[in-house]
Amino acid sequence: MAIAEPAVSVDIEDTLSEFQGHLNLIFVRARAVWKEAAAQINPELQPSGYKLLVFIARVGTANAHQLAERFEIDKSLVSRQVRMLEDLGLIESRPDDQDGRQRVLTATPAACVSLAALRGDHADRLRTALTGLTPNEVKAASKVFRLLAEV
Repeated sequence: MAIAEPAVSVDIEDTLSEFQGHLNLIFVRARAVWKEAAAQINPELQPSGYKLLVFIARVGTANAHQLAERFEIDKSLVSRQVRMLEDLGLIESRPDDQDGRQRVLTATPAACVSLAALRGDHADRLRTALTGLTPNEVKAASKVFRLLAEV
C-alpha cells in the first residue's frame, strides 16, 4: 500500500503545477483586461489608476492610506494616481470630516457610468467563457478563487 502514496503525491504535484500555470495565465490576462479597460475610460488612464478607480467606486469612498494598504503599493504611487484620476475628472476629493489630514475620495458620476458599461462587457465575456460549466462547477470555481483571495 505504501507504494501507491508516491504516485498520489506526484499526481497532486502535477495537478498543482498545472493549476499554478493556469493561474499565472489568468494574471497575465487580467493585466491585459485592466489595460484595455483603462484605455476605454480614458486614453491617459494607467492600469494602476484603473484598479484604484474600480476599488473606490466599489466601496463608495476611500482614502490614500486605504488604497496603499489594500493594493500594497507605495503612498507616492497612490498620490500620483489619485492626482491623475482627479485631473481626468474620474474621482472627487474632499477633506475627511473626522481627520482633516486625510482626503475622502469618491468616483464621479461619469466614472461610475463608464465603469458600469465595462462591468457589463466583462460580465458578458465571463458568461461566454463559462458557458459549458454547470452552476455547481461555477460555484466550485468561485470557492477556489475565494480561498485564494484569503491567502
